[in-house]
Formats: sequence, structure tokens, C-alpha cells
Amino acid sequence: MAARAGVSVPTVSRVLTGAAKVSPPKQEAVERAIRELNYRPSAAARALVSRKSQVIGILAGDTSRYGYATTIRGLEEAARAAGYTVMITVVEDDDAATVDSAVRATLAQPLAGIVVLKFDPPGVAALERLPADIPVVALSGTRDTSFAQAVLDETRAAEQLTTYLISLGHATVHHVRVPPSRREDGRTAGWRKALRAAGADIPPPRDVSWDPRSGVAVGRELAADTSVTAVFCGNDETAMGVIRGLVESGRRVPEDISVAGFDNHPLAELWSPPLTTVDQDFAELGRRGIHLLTAQIEGTSAKRYSSERPTLIIRQSTARRQG
Repeated sequence: MAARAGVSVPTVSRVLTGAAKVSPPKQEAVERAIRELNYRPSAAARALVSRKSQVIGILAGDTSRYGYATTIRGLEEAARAAGYTVMITVVEDDDAATVDSAVRATLAQPLAGIVVLKFDPPGVAALERLPADIPVVALSGTRDTSFAQAVLDETRAAEQLTTYLISLGHATVHHVRVPPSRREDGRTAGWRKALRAAGADIPPPRDVSWDPRSGVAVGRELAADTSVTAVFCGNDETAMGVIRGLVESGRRVPEDISVAGFDNHPLAELWSPPLTTVDQDFAELGRRGIHLLTAQIEGTSAKRYSSERPTLIIRQSTARRQG
């Protein structure tokens, strides 16, 4: 390629890696040679020469849900900008054999480091099985000092949301809980903390699956209880299902029952009524995770923790209690 472009081999290397500036004419000559030769850089070849892997492994319990998919997009963008590629392994459930198989498949590759999405039991289980001799960063909604970690502070955000609902005159707030990563996640902990601080009754959480349709049945159950005036759902998709169940049962949102979600799903503001929710910047979470990991890999920083508080978004699905 150097001969085709009429430049030195080091100049080609600088263009490919971006390690140093190259004059515009030489940059253009190398890029033209790349197009003419249909050249594709090989991460494996670079690793063999430099003895340093340029691949980051990602372990995730799911890649289809909004938060997971958006986080992975942020991870991939930041990794690419830092000169790395990513390899994604899905951990389908927290069965020991499933988790071991996924971890083995990941560790069989020459990796620079690993990011684990620790939002569910499969992610927690995978994280616990990783060896100590490889750089690892966990992404989560609650802090765990055992690992380097980037966090969205779900506890404080859920506390703020629940406190807001109480400020609207609701005697208490019912909680529809999505599957937690452990016994209780930050969303439920924040809800409970806010009710305790307000001296309000703490109703038993109602559990749903990740399928938004499971929220419809819970919405029908809540509609039958005339004491229910406010509901906090563990994510926006669940809130959409709960609203459908309430409306099908003849209850109005927000006139009879206020409903809030979590995550600020792209459809949240388009729903009827538009959802009050918490905006979590999942893409930025992924970017923060890569910054922590590459600092570990390259030895540029000892920082092990990054936290960001999500933002409360008030829309029309919540209102002051009537009567």
C-alpha cells in the first residue's frame, strides 16, 4: 500500500491508526490507495504484531430491550473512537451451565478487556465468574465496589420520582416492579425510601415480567382497588401495559390514577397520555464504561467509578390527586 500511495510505511501506519498527524496530500494519497486496494484493517493481525488485543468483550443478559440496546450502541461508538472493536456475547439466563458457556466463549477470544451489563441476574452471574487477571467494568443501576463500575443512580432517581408523586397529594404510591438483578434493585429501593421519608404506607410491590403485556393484568388488578391513586412502574413499557389495563377497566389516567414509568423510552412522549418518567442516558453510560475500561487497559487512570443521576421528566400521565 505504501508503494501504491507513494509514501513511507510509517506514514501509512499513522493514517491507519490515527496515532499522529499526516499532511493532507499524504492523507489523501493513502486513503485513495485504501479504496483502490479495497483494504480492510485486521484487528487480529495488529494484535499479533503489537501483542496487544484491540477487542473488547461485552456480556449482556439481553440485547433487544431499549436500555440494553442503547447502552451497547454507546459502548460500540466509544470503543471504535478509542481504536477498539467489540464482541458481544448474550447470556440467555442465569443457569450455571448457560453462564459458564457464555463466559468460556468470551474468554476464548484474545480480549483487551470486558464490559458486563449488570442489570439482571444473568449479568450478575457472568460478572462473578470472570477471572481477576483481565480488565473488567460493570454497568449497573446500583454501586458495587467489587468492580470498576459506571452507574446510573436509579435509587436517587426513583426516590425523586416517588417524592414528586407524593407532592401531588397522593397518600401513597404503588409500585409495579420489573425483574430485579438481585433481591431488590435501585428503583424499588428509591421508591421505598421516599415513602418511608414521607411517612406513607408502603404497599407490597407487584411483580411483572419483561413482557409489557404482563403489565396489562396488573393494571386491571389495580383498577379494582379504589384506594389506588398513583402507580410507579419499573420501566416505560410496563407503564404502557398498566395504563392499558386501567383504561380497559374504566379508570382514567391521570384523572383517576397517575402512572409514571422509568427510562424515557422513545415512545414514552408519544403514548396517550404522554408518560411522566425518568430519563436515563444509556448511550452515555456505555461511553463512560468504555472510558473506565480503556483507562484500565492502557494504565492512564486509576479511576474505578463513574456515576450519573438520571433526570425526572414530567408529562401528562401524572396529576394532582382529585377529591
